[in-house]
Amino acid sequence: MRLLERMRKDWFMIGIVLAIAGAKLEPSIGVNGGPLKPEITVSYIAVATIFFNSGLSLKTEELTSALVHLKLHLFIQIFTLAFFPATIWLFLQLLSITPINEWLLKGLQTVGCMPPPVSSAVILTKAVGGNEGIVITPLLLLLFLGSSSSVPFTSIFSQLFMTVVVPLIIGQIVRRYIKDWLERKKPPFGAISSSVLLMIIYTTFCDTFSNPNIDLDKFSLVLILVIIFSIQLSFMLLTFIFSTRNNSGFTPADTVAIIFCSTHKSLTLGIPMLKIVFAGHEHLSLISVPLLIYHPAQILLGSVLVPTIKSWMVSRQKGVKLTRPTV
Repeated sequence: MRLLERMRKDWFMIGIVLAIAGAKLEPSIGVNGGPLKPEITVSYIAVATIFFNSGLSLKTEELTSALVHLKLHLFIQIFTLAFFPATIWLFLQLLSITPINEWLLKGLQTVGCMPPPVSSAVILTKAVGGNEGIVITPLLLLLFLGSSSSVPFTSIFSQLFMTVVVPLIIGQIVRRYIKDWLERKKPPFGAISSSVLLMIIYTTFCDTFSNPNIDLDKFSLVLILVIIFSIQLSFMLLTFIFSTRNNSGFTPADTVAIIFCSTHKSLTLGIPMLKIVFAGHEHLSLISVPLLIYHPAQILLGSVLVPTIKSWMVSRQKGVKLTRPTV
């Protein structure tokens, strides 16, 4: 299963590159008003498909049982929803005086607003043997960057409701009636969402490459790449320090969940959200770039660190067992 998951991720990374390259070669196909009609097929149908798919695949019973780890979830929510975006915002105040492209900096703020993904944080947590902690908050982005959108605030909320909340609920309702069939057949939910997401990425960059006024300098791109890796490593270290203090009350398995789920960000939710919040924005693709970089970077760093974190967790768990008094 892990091999298949890794192959799917590799295919998806290649798909992102091909989608952007295809948009560069022939942007007229995916622009607003073009043959694909992305203002309808992407903004509504594609986004709704992703969240209906999520509703079908979301095992509510597992999430309910996971709520027992209340302290763990509370820590992850506070770090993900408050500390992470607030720290990024403060950091961006310093970066705003640098020559880095301002739209890439706004993209960094959107990264801070994203929740962790099921597809990487939870899988890496399982790979180590830790607990799972999942936090979803699609409205956080609006608190930081809603005013930057060219779409009225009320329109954003109504479209979010119709294309995110409603399909998710319908997917959960349908799942109740076909749960046994889903468990037997195991439809390729991940592949379906990834394919739709590639279409969204393609049309987003079609708009960029069809606009001659948009230019991305390589200097800004390289700096953003370095900043993203630095942010990830720093926050992973910070969550490790916080969760391993003597009075933290977290087990080694909890620490693993905290490290991955507090620092990873969702591309599957992020790109559709940006498409809604920044609908019609000429710099949408530039705002999306940091998230497109953050996604493979978190998988790469996570994969590299899994053996080290697993070794640490096993040694700590053995230490705890040795110190327990025998009855």
